[in-house]
Amino acid sequence: MNAHVENFNIDEFIHPFIAAQDIALNSRTTYLNAMMQFTRWCAEKKITYPKHETILSYKFWLDTKGLSSYTKAIYIIVIRRFFSWLHDSDFLKENIARKIKGIKRYAKSHQKESLSIESLKKLLASIDCSNMQGKRDYALINLLVRTGLRLKEVVSANLDDMYEQRGEMLLWIHGKGRSSKDEFVLLTPQTLTSLHEYLQSREIKSEKDPLFVSLSDRNYGKRLTMFSLSRLIKKRLRAAGFDSKRITAHSLRHTFGVLSMQAGASLYEVQLAMRHTAPTTTQLYLGDIERLKRLEASPERKMSNLLDL
Repeated sequence: MNAHVENFNIDEFIHPFIAAQDIALNSRTTYLNAMMQFTRWCAEKKITYPKHETILSYKFWLDTKGLSSYTKAIYIIVIRRFFSWLHDSDFLKENIARKIKGIKRYAKSHQKESLSIESLKKLLASIDCSNMQGKRDYALINLLVRTGLRLKEVVSANLDDMYEQRGEMLLWIHGKGRSSKDEFVLLTPQTLTSLHEYLQSREIKSEKDPLFVSLSDRNYGKRLTMFSLSRLIKKRLRAAGFDSKRITAHSLRHTFGVLSMQAGASLYEVQLAMRHTAPTTTQLYLGDIERLKRLEASPERKMSNLLDL
């Protein structure tokens, strides 16, 4: 088959293209969304047969939509792979995306702030642990900052995912892009103390029960959702005096990365613990540490003290 004709229907090739890719299930959804974005744009422009210039125009259009560099990079990667696949499969005579340059996917620093040790202590001290909700929220926040877990990983965790191995207590998790619970975090005694206090205060029916459950009237005893988890953490942050758009539930994972490096963990050790596929992601925390050092040095303050006007 050769689709190098005047009218070219991209839609009929999208699903065969995605099916031919050796990628994870969640990546297939990403590929589909990227292709649908491109086909919608082509339809709006009334383009039936894309050319090299078409992809360039689409790339420039993405720059006007306020998307992150990472999102734009993914869109272009998928389009390049799509036309490469069409060419390699003899559906097109020419790979029209061959000379299209990619987009860099890095950022100089994180968009969320981490908490200092003093701020973290203030946050935990603000939680009243005399009731089950307080015990749950304390154990939850304490777990997040001591392990660097993603919110999704906490939501999907069950009681039987936590067990001892080689003298250490581990929590096995379903990591990002994984098809099974084949990654883990170490639960230190300081993590386990508050976790056990919370679990002892609630009713447990089965080892398959969620590690953390909702206490609302509507969903009592059911697994927390991502939305409710993020909301309850944000509520605790605000109650402790941390009401900022840059301090969110994700800041707890961010705090783990920054503070563990400050405590002496190597970049590679933190990469493994946070389950980053690339060291460049972990390196972003070094930028945060440099900003903290910059703030502590504060030449502006030294200059003001010198002038003392």
